[in-house]
Amino acid sequence: MAGQAAADGKKIVAVSIPAADHGWTAGIVYHAQAAAKEINAAFPEVEVVVKTSPSATAQVSALEDLSASRDLAALVILPHTSEELTLPVKAVKDKGTFITVVDRGLNDPTIQDLYVAGDNIAVGRNTAKFLVDKLEGKGNVVVLRGIPTVIDDERVKGFEDGINGSEMKVLDIQYANWNSDDAFKLMQDYLAKYPKIDAVWANDDDMLVGVLEAIKESGRKEIKYALGGNGMKEIIKKVIDGDPVTPVETPYPPSMIKTALYMTVANLVGHAPVRGAVKLDAPLITKDNAAEYYFPDSPF
Repeated sequence: MAGQAAADGKKIVAVSIPAADHGWTAGIVYHAQAAAKEINAAFPEVEVVVKTSPSATAQVSALEDLSASRDLAALVILPHTSEELTLPVKAVKDKGTFITVVDRGLNDPTIQDLYVAGDNIAVGRNTAKFLVDKLEGKGNVVVLRGIPTVIDDERVKGFEDGINGSEMKVLDIQYANWNSDDAFKLMQDYLAKYPKIDAVWANDDDMLVGVLEAIKESGRKEIKYALGGNGMKEIIKKVIDGDPVTPVETPYPPSMIKTALYMTVANLVGHAPVRGAVKLDAPLITKDNAAEYYFPDSPF
């Protein structure tokens, strides 16, 4: 089988990920590079090569270059887009390479040997349940969603499931593109449009930063909670510090790339095959457990 070893006998593991175009992907790059350094030091028979790409087109080119120049024992990939990367990853797979997909799945899941992702439905559901509990089942909520993707849809579905059966009312729900500036503008619109808002859910922490700034500038005092998701270190720090408006968080940790890489290497050097899908839990992060999720040296 091709792809088992380099000329020096090392098993080559390629990691293909998006470049750091926002906070979460910056965290992906940070944890991938940290894991590569640790693995290369711990396993002399393995060499991990990390390649970042600024677009789907660039990622396709990077895959072609990696596969042409090296015999790959394994590929760990977080695709820019499912559609554009499915066939290029299949071409790598067809050479006998072990395929691990992270977060954004391929259009053909049979290509992947291992899949590692977070639980997006739980991100929304656990946040909603917290609000229902703290607001005693009643209140006006505005929601900021990201971009039209399966990930976003799942988070919103989880949130809607979580408030189902309560008297919580979603006043408005619009896209803010997982972008702090867009979220700031949308939250300003919400504040101008609705005289009483009890809680805000931005389904991503980059957006939550913009939301909190808009609330601060408005001087509005009735908003009891403004919550996000993903585990940005600045938001985790708020939870640690007991911030009354942002007292909880839900994780969708970029460190999942590290989990995926270690599992992939275990498949190569261990004595038991690693296959299947791994969904990381999204438990509510509170002041009691926040330290476990706090990575102050990470860019996210």
